[in-house]
Amino acid sequence: MSFESMYAYIAKKEPLCVQNDRIDDALFKEYGVNRGLRDLNGKGVLTGLTRISDVISFKEVNGERIPIDGELWYRGYNVKTLISSLNGEFGFEKTAYLLIFGQMPSDDELKEFKGILSSSRKLPDDFTRDVIMKASTHDIMNSMTRSILTLASYDPATNSGVLSDSIRQCLFLLAVFPMLAVYGYHAYNHYVNYESMYIHRPNPKLSTAENFLYMLRPDGQYTDLEAKVLDVALMLHMEHGGGNNSTFTTRVITSSGSDTYSTMAAAMSSLKGPKHGGANIKVMEMMRNIRDNVSDTSDCDALRDYLSKILDKQAFDRKGLIYGLGHAVYSISDPREGIFKGYVEKLAKAKGREKDLELYLNVERIGPELIAEKRHIFKGVSPNVDFYSGFVYEMLGIPQELFTPLFAIARIAGWSAHRIEELVGSGKIIRPAYKSVMEKIM
Repeated sequence: MSFESMYAYIAKKEPLCVQNDRIDDALFKEYGVNRGLRDLNGKGVLTGLTRISDVISFKEVNGERIPIDGELWYRGYNVKTLISSLNGEFGFEKTAYLLIFGQMPSDDELKEFKGILSSSRKLPDDFTRDVIMKASTHDIMNSMTRSILTLASYDPATNSGVLSDSIRQCLFLLAVFPMLAVYGYHAYNHYVNYESMYIHRPNPKLSTAENFLYMLRPDGQYTDLEAKVLDVALMLHMEHGGGNNSTFTTRVITSSGSDTYSTMAAAMSSLKGPKHGGANIKVMEMMRNIRDNVSDTSDCDALRDYLSKILDKQAFDRKGLIYGLGHAVYSISDPREGIFKGYVEKLAKAKGREKDLELYLNVERIGPELIAEKRHIFKGVSPNVDFYSGFVYEMLGIPQELFTPLFAIARIAGWSAHRIEELVGSGKIIRPAYKSVMEKIM
């Protein structure tokens, strides 16, 4: 059957899906079911326990929830403290060790861990040619997911179910994710965009952030500031409390007894959803739209008027959202954004992008004021980490096709920690309940 015939058939049948699969909002209230596992205040339904990380946005005072500046903790360490204590070093590998093994490494343990990652940055023979370069696509998340599933075919212990094999597989994927992303992009750029092909093997002496820039850029060159800013971005994205879609996916798939490669492929499929991993792309699109429609972006009155139109669904994508502002958990502030902002300002100055930074700062100030005026909200609105991350990636010359894959390169550390915790834990398969509201016919 041709695509045209199939779509003609679906055009007739799609209304049946809309008619028979829509569930009235009143039924959710009647049975006490929270849409998206979140109540009206955005608080998630408790589905598990974890020692890996924590997200804090409120404190209990005399039985009342009081909003506070957001906090993000990895294994008992405040992320703000972790980053402020780097002393010019790269922190992604050290933090990955902390998340996966549950404690801070000694100098010798960190050196050994970096050596393991470095020696693991090697794909099977001809894998780049036979897998990554075949059927190249602009959707690098799909390209990576295909590669992850194919790598399972090269591992004789894929389905062993032994914890040590799962840990080894997690560390291997942590090491090769940057290669899968960058090589996938270069294949797309060559075969689809008709540009030159560059495949640089990772340098064993470089960090994850350095190797990403080294492999991406034709000349392999980067500044120390560029690599340090990317390193911090990876640290801020590697884990977020467990209560997010892709991490929950990791726990669910792991609980079924599935293998590491299938679990991480499922997490990738979750992350690529625009409601989860693609928010920074929407911020970039919105900012371009603002520049196209506000002649002087330093004119705060004109900017306020246009942002008001965006909120009123009269401009940009007409969804009524100022992207990058607000978060499902944080209210007063997103700690990741607060940490990242200082690095953004340094990079913008180094790149001569102060005028663009001014636009971001103005939207960050004006946007929450307008949202408070126009919307009935249950908590405060503040910029989240995605507000600036796309701007940073653009300044680093990273193509938009790699924005979400960069998120995955970071988050594989958190997914790995949660997979291991689930394997060591209860051993129970996660089976949520659904209440049937089906009408019985016969």
